[in-house]
Amino acid sequence: MAPHLASLLLGGFALLATVADAGKPHVSHGKFKAGPWTVGHATFYGGRDGSGTTDGGACGYKDALAKDYGALTAAVSPALYDSGAGCGACYEVKAEGDSAINNKSVVVTATNQAPPPVSGQKGEHFDLTMPAFLQIAEEKAGIVPISYRRVACVRQGGIRYTITGNKNYNMVMVTNVGGEGDVVALMVKGNKRVKWTPMKRSWGQLWTTEVDLTGESLTFRVMNGDHRKATSWHVMPRDWQFGKTYQATKNF
Repeated sequence: MAPHLASLLLGGFALLATVADAGKPHVSHGKFKAGPWTVGHATFYGGRDGSGTTDGGACGYKDALAKDYGALTAAVSPALYDSGAGCGACYEVKAEGDSAINNKSVVVTATNQAPPPVSGQKGEHFDLTMPAFLQIAEEKAGIVPISYRRVACVRQGGIRYTITGNKNYNMVMVTNVGGEGDVVALMVKGNKRVKWTPMKRSWGQLWTTEVDLTGESLTFRVMNGDHRKATSWHVMPRDWQFGKTYQATKNF
């Protein structure tokens, strides 16, 4: 076989393989493993029942905050918030020193942004809800040294997608994400005219596209910080409506 013909055939096979791979669903491989323990410090905000912490926030979870994440949450320092990319991450936190309660730990979800690290304190700042803080330290402590580590998020049910906006501007909020918990990339695909389309982070975990998604069954592909991907096939039916939340059957 002539060398140039062989090169053409090999190039054609490579192109076909690339096209075939593009149509394959992406799935998670393995499970997210806990990270190393790191030194930090914690304060608390809100009421004893979590009031003042379960709505709004810099991650944009709004009304879904209480439903999907409950009262065991934290506002994290700007470095951990990471311009919204850190929203949804889970941390195991335990207090150190005299104010610690029997070396107990609590797992919290990052749902807001805290002020920068407190002057004179070591490591990153966690502003815990009071229900979370009281599980590891006495209220009178006010601010405590902590050890923390990144852990897998354990969620009930599948990933949830809330869509708002209009046909010319769609905004999707992604919540209840398991595994690493965060979302660093989001793509959407319709069942007809809309091909795989990257969405842009607006702020927190709110993602937008100006592509008209109406009238199509929508599939979303979530990628989290460890590059694992989960595809929620046809999670929104063709008659989906703005202002509603749709839940996938699977999670990380």
